[in-house]
Amino acid sequence: MPAWIFYAAITAITLAGADFFVKLAAGKLSNSVAVFIYGTCTFLFGLGWVLWQRFQGVPQYAQPAGVLAAVGVGLAFSFVTVGLYTTFAAGAPISLASPFIRVVGLLLASLIGLTLLGEPFSWRYAIGMLMAMGGVYLIVTR
Repeated sequence: MPAWIFYAAITAITLAGADFFVKLAAGKLSNSVAVFIYGTCTFLFGLGWVLWQRFQGVPQYAQPAGVLAAVGVGLAFSFVTVGLYTTFAAGAPISLASPFIRVVGLLLASLIGLTLLGEPFSWRYAIGMLMAMGGVYLIVTR
């Protein structure tokens, strides 16, 4: 099994935790305060990691293209946070909204990989995409 699968599984678990905590907090604080708290946690975690790696002697570098892409990540996740809080504050059940948001987001990311990054396409891939879209339909229309 490739090492990335282990990391992806841990990431999926933490992503589920994030959805759970957003669901618990939604409607109990304004979106602006929620994004501020999210950003503060992210900043402090990132600062701690940079300082730890510096202490460990890991080289720190930043190329302009990487900085721009990282800003895009930060902005995108900030909008995701606002979207999750808004969705759950509107009464969406986590069992429907989270799979819908995640699977549709994954389908879109996958299409970006195919079209913009030239990643490989196969019939197995096409069948998997159709099954994922069918899964979204079945989840939302339960």
